[in-house]
Amino acid sequence: MQFIEWFGTNFIGLFEAGGKQFMSFMTGIIPLLIVLLTFTYSLIAIIGEEKINRAIESSAKHMILRYTVMPILSVLMLTNPMAYTFGKFVKEEEKPAFYDAVVSFLHPVTGLFPYANAGELFVYLGIANGVMEAGYDQGSLAVRYFLCGIVVMFVRGVITEKITKFLIKREQV
Repeated sequence: MQFIEWFGTNFIGLFEAGGKQFMSFMTGIIPLLIVLLTFTYSLIAIIGEEKINRAIESSAKHMILRYTVMPILSVLMLTNPMAYTFGKFVKEEEKPAFYDAVVSFLHPVTGLFPYANAGELFVYLGIANGVMEAGYDQGSLAVRYFLCGIVVMFVRGVITEKITKFLIKREQV
């Protein structure tokens, strides 16, 4: 009989905890996401979509910009999974490397710009909670993730481009 009482109390408690978590999202992260999205789309409207497209086209010509600036802009402006569409600005043999660079950046961007890849938000928040419990700052973690993500996406983009070009050359022989 005591087990039934315990089970009933804890079963309802599970849903109460879920409701509290849901309300924290409604008063915390969701308004933040809406404001960030509004800011990003307003910035695009102010600058002009044509100017942004021209800037992306010119950055696609340079390896450093192709695997740093382009993926950052694509993830911030289009979010996941639309960020891959910036691949239309790169040459065919560079598309796998661009995809690899974008995929590499989808998790590190979450700390500073949670709207960019909302699916990763729960992973990031889990890590951030552990960091905060250890006595460290969540903002510092977010910046470090972002900067490390830039380095990783550049390295992966360059390596993948070299491998792709090698394989294309080998297949044409």
